Amino acid sequence: MSQYPDSYYFATANEGHVKERPQLRESLRVDVCVIGGGYTGVNAALALREKGYSVVLLEAERMGWGASGRNGGHAGGDPRHGVEELEAMYGKDDARRHFDLNAAALQYVKDRIAKHEIDCDFSPGIIHATFNAKETEEARHEVDYLRANYGASHISFISPEEMSDRVGSPCYHGGVRDADSGHLHPLNFALGLAEAAEKAGVQIFENSRVLSYDRKSPTTVKTEHGEVVADKVVLGANGYLGKLEPRVAGKIMPINNYMLATEPLSDEMCRELIRENEAVSDTLFVVNYFRLSADNRMLFGGGENYIPGKFPSDIKGYVRKRMLRIYPQLADAKIDYGWGGTLAVTMNRMVHFGRLDNLYYAQGYSGHGLVLSSFAGQLIADAIDGDDTGFDVFARANVPSFPGGTLLRWPGLVAGMLYYGFLDRFK
Repeated sequence: MSQYPDSYYFATANEGHVKERPQLRESLRVDVCVIGGGYTGVNAALALREKGYSVVLLEAERMGWGASGRNGGHAGGDPRHGVEELEAMYGKDDARRHFDLNAAALQYVKDRIAKHEIDCDFSPGIIHATFNAKETEEARHEVDYLRANYGASHISFISPEEMSDRVGSPCYHGGVRDADSGHLHPLNFALGLAEAAEKAGVQIFENSRVLSYDRKSPTTVKTEHGEVVADKVVLGANGYLGKLEPRVAGKIMPINNYMLATEPLSDEMCRELIRENEAVSDTLFVVNYFRLSADNRMLFGGGENYIPGKFPSDIKGYVRKRMLRIYPQLADAKIDYGWGGTLAVTMNRMVHFGRLDNLYYAQGYSGHGLVLSSFAGQLIADAIDGDDTGFDVFARANVPSFPGGTLLRWPGLVAGMLYYGFLDRFK
């Protein structure tokens, strides 16, 4: 049976929530079959069950096993692109819809945590840190524009003087603070949602990898030892899609990203590193993202590669180099955990929503997925139930395919990633 990867999150998972669920070994008939036990799948399953649908969820490994249980834990309510960029891409009306839906997604996560009493250490505040005066002026303009045109009173500018007090790094110049967003323990959030879904009546099967499904209506979804016949299918595989659905695989590219957790630090050191216990990410192309855990560890993420399933032999050392550039004062801190995971990016970093007859999917969150992937499950459930208003805002956003599809996407993406990663060295 599949086990969770060794990570800080698994080591601190809530007692009693990490449990083995049965493997599918029968034939079932339901309204909806959900493929994938991450945030998209489990939220879709829970929302559909709340609407009265019979639901089976099939997970190839364990609930929250993939990126949903290994990510940085940043729960941001801002769109993946700045609003002026969205206005240029889609017009002001749809840019506003994207902005409002991302804010609704953040509130959705907070509401789920409260409703189901999920113990996942949610703490408020995210800082987006800049490296130089040019980026800081751009951040000031962004804040002014958001506050004037989008009523974003929760967004504020961080001056160079304030940044040095808030984030104890010699690298950062200024930035933007989002008071509504926050950070949490991602695996405990995923496991809490799984518990809520089961209590609502969702049938969850782990170690039940979907091998194929037909394109009939109803659809027959096959695993190694069983099958599910369903009127609708929800696909929430994201970076672990593989060859399951070739009609959408060319829209995404799986990439690997890495994290570490230090030993517990003193209260004084924690306040020096991040004064107000906020999450921080920066403006590098290969972004650094970090925060403090509930037990005073630095959780630092950064660095990536592009070979499926190929992680560095020394993840701790690989990420530690990036951490010490930001925080040289952690040179003597012991690294207790290092782990990696796979996410999916799109060509233009916009999330890819869509439907293929009775199949609904959302994928390609591009490193911005904790909040939006959770809300995607709710929007898919709403669309299945007849209200596709929110779903269609994302579905009509143009997401180009990678040139060459799944066969040739890798060389082109790697070349681009390496180029922009090289430029990061000069910030």
